Amino acid sequence: MQHDRIAVVDFGGQYVHLIATKIRRLQVRADILDPMAAIDTFRQYKGIILSGSPALSAGGEIGGYTREIFDLPIPILGFCFGHQEIAKHYGGRVEHTSREFGFANLSITGHSPIFSGLGPEEVVWMSHGDSVTILPESFVELGSSVHAEPAASGGRPNATAEVHHNAAIASDKLRRYGFQFHPEVDDTVNGQQMLSNFAIDICRCAPTWTISNFAEEEMELLRQQAGDQKVFLLASGGVDSTVCARILIDALGPERVHLLHIDNGLMRKDESREVVERFRSWGVTDNLHFLDASERFLTDLDGLVEPEKKRIAIGEAFMHACQDELETLGVQNALLAQGTIYPDTIETGGTSRADVIKTHHNRVPMVEEMIKAGRILEPLRELYKVEVRELGAALGIERDFLDRHPFPGPGLGVRLLCSRGDAAEDGREDHAHYQTAENRDDTNAILKRISDEADQIARENGFGARVMPIRSVGVKGDLRSYEWPVFLYDLANKGATWKAVLDIANRICKEIAGINRCVYDLTRCSWSARASDANDDDVTDFDQSDNEPPEFLLHEAYTTRDRLDVLREADAEMMSGLDRHNLMRTIWQAPTVLLPVEIAGLSGEMIVLRPVLSERAMTARPAELPEKLIAELRERIPAISGVSALCIDVTTKPPGTIEWE
Repeated sequence: MQHDRIAVVDFGGQYVHLIATKIRRLQVRADILDPMAAIDTFRQYKGIILSGSPALSAGGEIGGYTREIFDLPIPILGFCFGHQEIAKHYGGRVEHTSREFGFANLSITGHSPIFSGLGPEEVVWMSHGDSVTILPESFVELGSSVHAEPAASGGRPNATAEVHHNAAIASDKLRRYGFQFHPEVDDTVNGQQMLSNFAIDICRCAPTWTISNFAEEEMELLRQQAGDQKVFLLASGGVDSTVCARILIDALGPERVHLLHIDNGLMRKDESREVVERFRSWGVTDNLHFLDASERFLTDLDGLVEPEKKRIAIGEAFMHACQDELETLGVQNALLAQGTIYPDTIETGGTSRADVIKTHHNRVPMVEEMIKAGRILEPLRELYKVEVRELGAALGIERDFLDRHPFPGPGLGVRLLCSRGDAAEDGREDHAHYQTAENRDDTNAILKRISDEADQIARENGFGARVMPIRSVGVKGDLRSYEWPVFLYDLANKGATWKAVLDIANRICKEIAGINRCVYDLTRCSWSARASDANDDDVTDFDQSDNEPPEFLLHEAYTTRDRLDVLREADAEMMSGLDRHNLMRTIWQAPTVLLPVEIAGLSGEMIVLRPVLSERAMTARPAELPEKLIAELRERIPAISGVSALCIDVTTKPPGTIEWE
């Protein structure tokens, strides 16, 4: 079936496929195009959307692209960088200005069909440092913006906030429109209405694309790609790989699809057993294979600390184990299928203009070579998690399974942070090209400076703060960051409000360079009691009355079975707690993270809970847990042998990714 289509030009912005996803939610087909695609390629589309970018329009960093698109009689809408490029092309000016990040209030001052059905003010999401300062001829300003504080019911601007002009511009005559904000992210409250105004009303697209149509078209494509070859799928048991298995079986038949589940030692508690039982319940028996490769994975991860190296090692271990098993089963010429979804690709820098946020296990170099050789099938590669679930439902997979939380392919390997502690022979930290300090003394000086800055801001608001001596992965302005988290605690030790915690975390992440994450203490009130119960004369009791932060000790720690078992128990407590309180469908994902950090005077490492609210994982908000559940977790998790403290991650994405690595 032929569908009306919108072209999304990929300038490397992290949200580019989210734009396509939101257009498809309107039942309009959207395709991602390279900026250098031939002009004739664009002629078949009814509208063009220009994405954001990690490049700066003011500096001309993007390089070449097919600028002849502006000569086509097709409506064009630009977001952020795309908005700025539209203004520049028609004679406007773009300059590097004060950065605008997070929620903003858009005051709509002009009239245009692009804002049909909207009110005079809209809550939108900003992330930019360049701005349109002079409008082109024939364009008008449709709206200006001011920074707003995040809130569940919408942002509220500060009375003294700076006004940003030209936050929305338009030339209805040329059918050219530009938004400085990102309507594609869920934090722009009525962004979907804006996209509908463009795709349906201005571009006149007929809404004919559905997930059922996608399933039929993708199965036909799979038959063409596979020919008469057998297909081999690494079936982790997660939503993505399971939906992938279902569509492969429906398209090719069960006799041509082999499913392999590998226990890599990085699974959740009892996960492998449950996965094998689930596939057997589908009637998959002869072509269902199980391999315990946990020792191999742990050996390959031994001594590794840096997140990228760990991810690549896990991905390559998967591929080697898979190749060995293919030969053992005599199907080494089979095509390899993967349940890859779009965030796996975009965060690995899988498009020509995208910055690497983190390398996913199904995008390691060995996989990329197989893709070039035409040996990989990825039927879900264009979908986000919410669409994968819809596809699974259309294919008849049980709803309770489809609603389970996403679990990363590398498993607990990316939730178990590692450190060389004082073991680095030359005193340097293993941060590869993300290293910002030349030696440990410089690192300590940086930590003290930003820790003091964070503590000053925190104490003005009734909190204490200290930077923790370990880094985590984040994303800022479509670029990967590898920076320090801040530990927050309540000075009064009476329990701060959730809003107060979020407000201070957002402010610290925004105002202090080098920070991309904040965690809030959940166990400080029990530290003194636990230290005194240790019956160790050398234990230093932490004094809660002096309002001083604890001393953190970073120790040598790697990916070992013992540490993984500690994390498995803590993760199981978190998952069962969410289930008891009927939160599994409300909360998108809830990673549990183990840090190689001790609090002086206590024995054991720190657990961080990371419950988030999201729809597509490209943006996320920290989820507030009920007081009763917090009380249960405060009692049960620190009681696990090897755990000393419990925190909750209170960072939005961006700047903190959902996973810590």
